Parts: sequence; C-alpha cells; structure tokens
Amino acid sequence: MKPLAIALVAVLMAAGCSTPRRDKITVACSASEQWCAMMVKRFSDATGVEADFVRLSSGEALDRIKAASARQEFDVWHGGEAASYVAAKSQGLLEPYKSEKSGEIRRGWADKENAWSGVYVGVLAFCNNTKELAKRGMKPIRSWRELLDERLRGGVAIAHPATSGTAYAGLWTQMELNGRNQDAALGYLRSLHPNVLRYNTAGAAAAVQAAKGEAAVGVVFSHDCVTAQEQGYPNLQVTFPQEGTGYELGGLAVLAGAHNPESARKYVDWALSGASQRLGPLVKFYALPTNAGVPAHSKAVDLTTVKLVSYDVEVAGRAKQSLVDRFSAEIARPPA
Repeated sequence: MKPLAIALVAVLMAAGCSTPRRDKITVACSASEQWCAMMVKRFSDATGVEADFVRLSSGEALDRIKAASARQEFDVWHGGEAASYVAAKSQGLLEPYKSEKSGEIRRGWADKENAWSGVYVGVLAFCNNTKELAKRGMKPIRSWRELLDERLRGGVAIAHPATSGTAYAGLWTQMELNGRNQDAALGYLRSLHPNVLRYNTAGAAAAVQAAKGEAAVGVVFSHDCVTAQEQGYPNLQVTFPQEGTGYELGGLAVLAGAHNPESARKYVDWALSGASQRLGPLVKFYALPTNAGVPAHSKAVDLTTVKLVSYDVEVAGRAKQSLVDRFSAEIARPPA
C-alpha cells in the first residue's frame, strides 16, 4: 500500500475510534449547596445526561455569566431571585424556551416571554436567636423598625445586595414600603448599617450566624432559618415583619451561548416537573414549589398568615443595577 493510502487509512481509523462528545451540562446554581448537588444528580439519574454545578450567589452568577457571555461556561442557571434573571434577560444573556412543563407552573410565576421560569418561592423573614436576644433584653424581632434598635449594634446578620438575591429582596422590600422612593429606602438601610455584623456574600449565611450566636437575628428567607433549626439549633425562631415583607421567586433559565442547549432544555423540563419540585424537603429545603401539582410542605411558610408587599419582579429587576450601585457607593462596598 502506498504511503498516502496508509496515512489516509490511519486518519479514518482514528476518527472512527475517537471518543464521542459526552452529553454533559454545567449548571450555575444559586440555591443551597445541598439542594444544587441533589438536583444535578437526580437530573442525571432521570435522563442519563451528565451534569455538574458551580454554586454562586445570584449576584455572583449574574456577573460571571455576563463576563463569560462570549464563551459561556454554563448551560443553565438554576435558583436565585428572579430580579437577577430579569436583568440577565435585558442584557441578552438568556435563551428563551417554552418548556413542555410551563403549563404546570402557577400563573404569574414565570416570564411572559419564556426567558425564565420560577421554580420555588421563599419569603423574607427574621431568624431570631432567642437566647442572644434575651441577653440584649429583647424579644424576637417582629418589625423592620425594631431592627434599628440600638441594642442590636453589631447583632444583625445580612448579606450584600450586590452578591445576594436575599439581600436584594430586602432592599426592594424597603423600596415598596417607601413608595419606591430610592432615597427613603436607602435611608432605612443606612440607619440599619451600624447594627450589621458584616455584609455576607450569600444570603443563607445569616441563618448560620444567628444559629451559632454570632448574631442575634438574621434577615433571611424563612426556609433557610427552618433548615438551621433542623440542623440542631433549638434557640431559633422565625418571625415576619408586621409592616410587610418581600419574597423571592427562584428562577430557572437556559443561557444564551450554552454549549449543550438541547440538554439544557431537558434540564429545564425536568426542573419544572412535579417530580423535581417534590425533592426539596429531602435536603431540608422548604421553599414553596411553583408547580401547581405539588402541595407545599408542612414546614413551608403559609402565605395566608404573612403580610406581603407588592413585589413586581420586572420592575425590581430593571432597577437592580442602579439601586445596588447606590447601596455600594453610599452604605457599604461589596464583600471582597
């Protein structure tokens, strides 16, 4: 056989024996580490698609997705408050997809143009360490006004709105309570600043700080405080602000520039399904499901007992950048 023919045969054999590209996706996950790990594993078990995740707070995820938009490292974004998804949509970072499961999602809990969908709901609450509060001569906090009490100097655990969806929900709650007046909302947070222990990167960290007695009270989503209670911290008590409180609609989206868009869409279908949304309690994640066919867990918040502010996710998302920039410039820089 001639040398050229031998070389051609070798190339063809190598091509035929090459390993096919693995069916794999990478998820930017903005909920708890345990929940993220369970979700990608259960998805892989159900579909055969290999999946891994990187845990990022919603603000961190948005920044990283934006920075990598030309060579996107993620296929899907899962979890984290929907205002960040609204911001991502406006920047062309999401790939619209109408899932076969979209009809099962409760009305109003998804983007009208199918850029993202809600997968869970969490309500902002106070995670009180009753023992630490008693040391300060205080009872569990039940209003935003009480959170400004001088006895709470350095005793309030909270995250920074540049990195945390929880914290941005708190900021937007103040916007709604103050007629969407930025000066008034930031004025409240400026008054709160002396009482803040430090600004965390992730919202759920405040529940851990309250649980361990590092802080007297944490501003978190109620299900994060319930999770801490179940981890063996009996001094914790969940309360809700009597003036009204905001909530998080946890999002889900296929990312523009995904390396494996077909499997990314499979992930969205699975994550919106009733089977997926029943899994949270297995890792002590008690947020409310958005799939209408899945009942709320007994340890989830009862929305009929809580006063909610009007929370327009679209308006909150469009205002996010300017509000966060002002907070960072006028009150506290983001955590390093």
